Amino acid sequence: MSNLSSVLDQVDAELDSSLERLFALLRMESISTDPIYADACAATAEWLASDLQSIGFEARVAPTKGHPMVVAHHEGPAGAPHVLFYGHYDVQPVDPLELWDRPPFDPQIMDMPDGSKRLIGRGTSDDKGQLMTFVEACRAWKAETASLPIKVSILFEGEEESGSPSLLPFLEANKEELQADFALVCDTNMWDLKTPAIATALRGLVGEEITIHAADRDLHSGYYGSAAANPIHILSKILAGLHDDAGRVTLDGFYDAVSETPDEILKQWDGLGFSAEDFLGEIGLSSPAGENDRSVLEQVWSRPTCEVNGIYGGYSGEGSKTVIPSEASAKISFRLVGDQEPETIRKSFRKFVSDRLPADCTVSFKDHGGSPAVHLDYEMPELQKAANALEEEWNTKTALIAMGGSIPIVGDFKSIFGMNSLLIGFALGDDRIHSPNEKYELSSYHKGTRSWARILDALAVS
Repeated sequence: MSNLSSVLDQVDAELDSSLERLFALLRMESISTDPIYADACAATAEWLASDLQSIGFEARVAPTKGHPMVVAHHEGPAGAPHVLFYGHYDVQPVDPLELWDRPPFDPQIMDMPDGSKRLIGRGTSDDKGQLMTFVEACRAWKAETASLPIKVSILFEGEEESGSPSLLPFLEANKEELQADFALVCDTNMWDLKTPAIATALRGLVGEEITIHAADRDLHSGYYGSAAANPIHILSKILAGLHDDAGRVTLDGFYDAVSETPDEILKQWDGLGFSAEDFLGEIGLSSPAGENDRSVLEQVWSRPTCEVNGIYGGYSGEGSKTVIPSEASAKISFRLVGDQEPETIRKSFRKFVSDRLPADCTVSFKDHGGSPAVHLDYEMPELQKAANALEEEWNTKTALIAMGGSIPIVGDFKSIFGMNSLLIGFALGDDRIHSPNEKYELSSYHKGTRSWARILDALAVS
């Protein structure tokens, strides 16, 4: 017989105490990108390991070449599933400090005009508040039953906000210890304030930087104009050719491994109440610019992209300097879906560029990394169990959404461990992560904790 009801009561009864623990964590200045805060990051890792030990986890702080990891394990009933929960304890820098309404590492609860409450402070949403929803759910289970319904391992990273340089080597070196049936990742959003969501797909990523080289030096545009190749002209023409008039990417084979989103999922997305006009209107735009036969949600969730992220060359200072530059560069990123292979896309892109060079120009390429897309089987039993558990807590159907961005750890779990990941988070799009006055709705924290308690119970059922 499940003890879920008493566990949920325990979550409610311990809300104030759990907030005290969260605020203690939020006061730690664990900014990973700045070496000045290395001691704070180490102290944060120690705090988390100690807290996990207090509820019966075997927890340790694991050193890396950068900031430490926190690794913890708790046994479950014989035959129960084994999950690996991932979160990160590091946070973004707080600059510009003058735009904060209060000190960023002095968290508070703010009463809102509509009667709701918000947690304010750096890390409330990304990701300390999120990861503590899971820890507090485990604490409630232990308090009520002295056990957990499934076997749980935990990995808390300290460098997510600075590119995760130590993560891949750590995963590879600790593959046996961290192996589980599947992973749980709590670094994502709900659909809206009252609608829980599970992200079932993440786009992959390929990054490229190209430089077109022509003359051996910058040239006087009057003396050499028209006679000498202008790398900016050449680069602009190449970049303009990456899309056709219908918004499709023109690389050979680009869409070969792109699968169509199932009709029933498209229908569900249609029912989410998404407004393309509002989505674009918030940023001062009105007309979708991608593939013209696709909805905006398809464009940002389930279709591949090619975007020019930066162009530079020649003189860009104040005033005028009439030169023909010797080189021009651009940074390009591709978001991948389906079974698109990063290296296949990279090779096709480089051939596209090379084939369009004039005879006396050359090109150099710089690799800025790549990762494949991740997509779950919509019939995955764990997905359905988690979706049902969320629906019971929030009294509304769980939205199965996709994400336009990339979370490399999810791809690493798949490639290194062969594990799928359930991406379940309780943040909102307006939480101001990475910005001044970051916030997390108290309902996200409280009901997020209750949600994880339900999910742990649901996953235990065969």
